[in-house]
Amino acid sequence: MKISKINEVYLECDVNEDLARELSDYFCFEVPGAKFMPTYRNRIWDGKIRLFSPHNGRIYVGLLPYIKEYCDKKSIQYTIESGIEDDKVIDRQKVEDFAISLKPTSKGLPIEFRDYQIDAIHHALSTNRCLLLSPTASGKSLIIYTLVRYYHLMGLKMLILVPTTSLVEQLTSDFVDYGWSERNIHKVYAGQDKTHKTKPVIISTWQSVYKMQSPYFSQFGCIIGDEAHTFKAKSLTDIMVRSRDVKYRFGLTGTLDGTQTHRLVLEGLFGKVKKVITTKELMDSKTVAQLNIDCVVLRHTEEESQRVKHYTYAEEINYLVSHLKRNKFIENLCSSINGNTLLLFQLVEKHGSILYEQINKLDRKVFFVYGGTTTNTREEIRAIAEKEKNAIIVASYGTFSTGINIRNIHNIVFASPSKSRVRVLQSIGRGLRQSESKSSVRLFDIADNMTYKSNSPNFTYRHFKQRLKIYKEEQFEFKVNKVTL
Repeated sequence: MKISKINEVYLECDVNEDLARELSDYFCFEVPGAKFMPTYRNRIWDGKIRLFSPHNGRIYVGLLPYIKEYCDKKSIQYTIESGIEDDKVIDRQKVEDFAISLKPTSKGLPIEFRDYQIDAIHHALSTNRCLLLSPTASGKSLIIYTLVRYYHLMGLKMLILVPTTSLVEQLTSDFVDYGWSERNIHKVYAGQDKTHKTKPVIISTWQSVYKMQSPYFSQFGCIIGDEAHTFKAKSLTDIMVRSRDVKYRFGLTGTLDGTQTHRLVLEGLFGKVKKVITTKELMDSKTVAQLNIDCVVLRHTEEESQRVKHYTYAEEINYLVSHLKRNKFIENLCSSINGNTLLLFQLVEKHGSILYEQINKLDRKVFFVYGGTTTNTREEIRAIAEKEKNAIIVASYGTFSTGINIRNIHNIVFASPSKSRVRVLQSIGRGLRQSESKSSVRLFDIADNMTYKSNSPNFTYRHFKQRLKIYKEEQFEFKVNKVTL
């Protein structure tokens, strides 16, 4: 096998037809949930993703380690074109010296780096491309900031992609807090100009630039994807493919969805995964708040359980969000717990609006955040919540489960069931940041047992079992309480 480089996105493997078919099968994976997608149902697509093309021998640059691993396992001889493997030997102490030499923060204080952050920065600079797996509250924005300052000194223009408008504002605010001027940053969302001739850094939602073609991305020397787990979407993948001449590319995320397909696509686009630190390690070192999980299993009546035993998943969800006693239980729970509470829901009109109307009657400050809430309003709510001591934020998972930084959250309530590893861990992350008023956060995971006699468990109860599995894998402590509705 002869491996050469087409550009910063694709390698070309010169192999015979038999080996090409073998590689195509080896790098072929079923996409989770594909059978529910229209293209699969209409037999347009077989539900599989193929990362190696037997027709032209192309595969993502970031998957080179897996190609070498395959060749070694099969005793296949291979040659790699000079310059493809261009890791640099950089002294870690010099990286640390550079990091601590950065201008003091906006408050005149030196930036404090943790050892694992220096390790992550050192790894990124040494490899030119990688996927940094670092949980919420581990200081990903400081890692990004330091990389930006390094490549700015190299004279490169940078594009930072984030999934939401709130994160554009938040990351910009973080950079300013670290001591950089906002004059260096151009923010892109909601129809603003996609480029700026003089500012070295563009922070943009991916939705704002995904239709741009390769010439637009050619202006950048470095691309950084924050909350990179969102990059499995086709439009985000297209952005990375069109950035074909961008040598330095880094993805950062706190969570992967646990599937091999997801990981390999992200590694192909950015580079091999580097685990920076775990949430459990952060809790053990008291870097983040201690997490206490109370699982509340609501036992529905036998009559109700019999009625829903043949429901589809969608019908079961509709039944739960309209359940008067269940919604009253959530209202009473939020009323009884002290501190700032983040109540997360999935369906806006069917559930979020109802919960907000009920909870807004309480003698507490109550905020409602969903997709229709403007970026400015979300930022105002976030700022207010930081100063409150007993407020309730009723928010959709989509707006508050990823990336939003609120230090002063004491309680999180899962009002809607989910089995998504990314959503669960990202949502938990909203409460892990420490503040002067808290050192721990309490999660109330509400589940529904509607199993009728010896029948199989209902959909959402099975999803609850999946969440318990996630908690065990992450070494989170939890207890299960049963309540009869």
